[in-house]
Amino acid sequence: MSKQIVEPKIRGFISLTAHPDGCAANVRQQIEIAQIGSPSETQGEIGNVLVIGSSTGYGLASFLVSSFGYGAATLGVCFEKEPTETKPATAGWYNLVEAHRLAEVNDLHIETINGDAFSDEVKQEVVQAITERFGQLDMVVYSLAAPRRRDPNGTIWNSVLKPIDEPYTGKSFDLRRHKVIDGMFVEPANQDEIEATCKVMGGEDWKSWIELLSSNGLLARECRTVAYSYIGPEVTAALYRRGTIGRAKEHLEKTANELDAFLKPTDGGAWVSINKGVVTQASSAIPGVPLYMSLLFKSMKQRGTHEGVIEQIVRLFTDHIGPGQTPILDNERRIRLDDLEMEEAVQREVLERWDLVTDENLDELTDYAGYRHYFEELFGFDVPGVDYKVPTEVNRNLPNA
Repeated sequence: MSKQIVEPKIRGFISLTAHPDGCAANVRQQIEIAQIGSPSETQGEIGNVLVIGSSTGYGLASFLVSSFGYGAATLGVCFEKEPTETKPATAGWYNLVEAHRLAEVNDLHIETINGDAFSDEVKQEVVQAITERFGQLDMVVYSLAAPRRRDPNGTIWNSVLKPIDEPYTGKSFDLRRHKVIDGMFVEPANQDEIEATCKVMGGEDWKSWIELLSSNGLLARECRTVAYSYIGPEVTAALYRRGTIGRAKEHLEKTANELDAFLKPTDGGAWVSINKGVVTQASSAIPGVPLYMSLLFKSMKQRGTHEGVIEQIVRLFTDHIGPGQTPILDNERRIRLDDLEMEEAVQREVLERWDLVTDENLDELTDYAGYRHYFEELFGFDVPGVDYKVPTEVNRNLPNA
């Protein structure tokens, strides 16, 4: 037993601590939304689901919607740090501890494999688990968000966040000092950096997972697979969608078409879901994105159209990839869950305020307070109902991991 008072240690877009009780409360709230919003009684249940990148963000939401919303036997793969006697675990670890606890209460079968999803060792461990304890998969969700990838041959690829061809100069927000910055400058990427980012964040690993599972006979007839992506607005396009990450996302979309053709003979399918902008540790590191999202949240909340990750994934399953549903696609075969974000009136308002926002009118023109709340909530802090002054057990066990 190792009870201690856990305080936030946030450094810009990084939190060095996570609160077990706050993370657990977040998971309970997401499960409640998943159970209310997922119409498994009318659409039907899902048999077996694999979620690659299952501990935070859209991956965690997919893990919860699959299991608690549709009754699926769900296997998750993640890479989280366990607790020690003196140091808390990462937020993703505590998220899954609570998910496993509640799955047992609800008589649901979920398992977690904790390790590097890029590695052959973890892939083989997943194959063994599915073969022995699950059965053929009805759905594979690829939600891996890692900054680097180690190939089986030992080569390490590091992703970078840079523009292509031309330097990026624009407005940003310094999370460390809580200040609006004009004239943010980022040098363009070289060809090696572009290739490395595609290796980490493109579709190559997704494809390798599907081919491995198929070669072992682990994909059910009509198996569906989906990966997550983001496009975003014009104000961040030079650095994001037209930058190194955007190039990787283009590769991801190309891979979806290849996998769709691969799965077609068994009536399966593969898609990329373009999701709405939400607060994640990764997105917080992108210059301009925290400011954009603060403006976006203000506009969408005023219109009553704001959604978090769990609402997005409930809608994805309900309207697109759940039992009996046919995905609604754009001209490039993408599911567009960012439709409410990209409404013309919303984007026009965000762009107008983007040019006007300063340190002095930040609270008036943006929902930076909301953005900051969502960021702290990622790590279990600023969660209503949690008494942060009371010591809590940090050494919590994650079954199967």
